[in-house]
Amino acid sequence: MGCAASHTSVLLDEAVTALLGEVPAPNAVFVDGTFGRGGHARRILERIGPGGRLIAFDKDPEAVATAAALADTRFSIRHESFKGLAQLAPGSVAGVLLDLGVSSPQIDAPGRGFSFRFDGPLDMRMDPTRGESVAQWLAHAEPSAIAEVIRDYGEERFAGAIAKAIVARREKQGPVQTTAELAHLVAGAVRTREHGQNPATRTFQALRIFINAELEDLRQALEACLTVLAPCGRLVVISFHSLEDRIVKQFIARHAREAVDRRLPPSAPRAMPLKALERIRPGAAELAANPRARSAVMRVAERTEAPA
Repeated sequence: MGCAASHTSVLLDEAVTALLGEVPAPNAVFVDGTFGRGGHARRILERIGPGGRLIAFDKDPEAVATAAALADTRFSIRHESFKGLAQLAPGSVAGVLLDLGVSSPQIDAPGRGFSFRFDGPLDMRMDPTRGESVAQWLAHAEPSAIAEVIRDYGEERFAGAIAKAIVARREKQGPVQTTAELAHLVAGAVRTREHGQNPATRTFQALRIFINAELEDLRQALEACLTVLAPCGRLVVISFHSLEDRIVKQFIARHAREAVDRRLPPSAPRAMPLKALERIRPGAAELAANPRARSAVMRVAERTEAPA
């Protein structure tokens, strides 16, 4: 399992404890929505009983290949997005863990095209066997669409200038093909830079989120949790940037806090499907050992009633 050692799971103990509680039910079923290199999955399997089960999801064929070497009859993995957990039976799951973002092996592999730190093909797909790569999309996308993606998913104020530079390059020299080419274009279009941040950071984030439909998948998975979680089932989500965390925070708030219309007569409180439990950030020791954990936020909620 050499691949597993190259990735350090963020908030490992905190996430597994929040997911399972102190003593997991003997035959409980749990979901790891992003197997990655299996850090959380292995810890979950260490703690659940012989009758428990863990169902994992992952888009990345390399992650699925890593999981195939995990010889445990209680474990299974599905090669698809975690939005696929909607296919599970209503009320059948005792806990769902969603560890969002990109794993270290993905970032550090030049051939995957996730990082501007290495020159490689501009791909960025979690599943390279399906859909368009970033390079393929940029080769035909309208300037307005490119600008919209970079602005909305990267919160980049120079999105218009970056889109124009990409299209101008496409018209004069051909489409952008590599990570280095894109990073160079972005650096020329971004007029001011945040201290300590590469000017291409927001653009790469935006294109990755878009090409993998990450936010749409997250919304669908969260909604599915309302159906598949059993009463007292836990939802644990680790996010790594503000767009993800905002979606999770608003979802939990919307389903955990009743909106009161003071214009109407008082009535008995309506049972809400979720109860917000806690928000956790990595501690100083984890940050020192794993700087990539610095932006992580973990939110935990609990299912409060039987699914309809």
